[in-house]
Amino acid sequence: MLTQKELLYLEDALSAEQLAMAKLRFYAEQTNDPQVREECQNLANKHQQHYNKLLKHLNPNQNLQ
Repeated sequence: MLTQKELLYLEDALSAEQLAMAKLRFYAEQTNDPQVREECQNLANKHQQHYNKLLKHLNPNQNLQ
């Protein structure tokens, strides 16, 4: 069981990961440089993985990819 403070930290971390994903996906769409696009997409995917790991702490019985 997580404390209220831990839940607030997780909520903040989830929000930060969502923001990072959104920004990187936006940057990937805006650039004309294929290398920059690929790097932005890779970083967005890493933030998605971080988000999923954090989310597992809130829903430990749910399988996420």
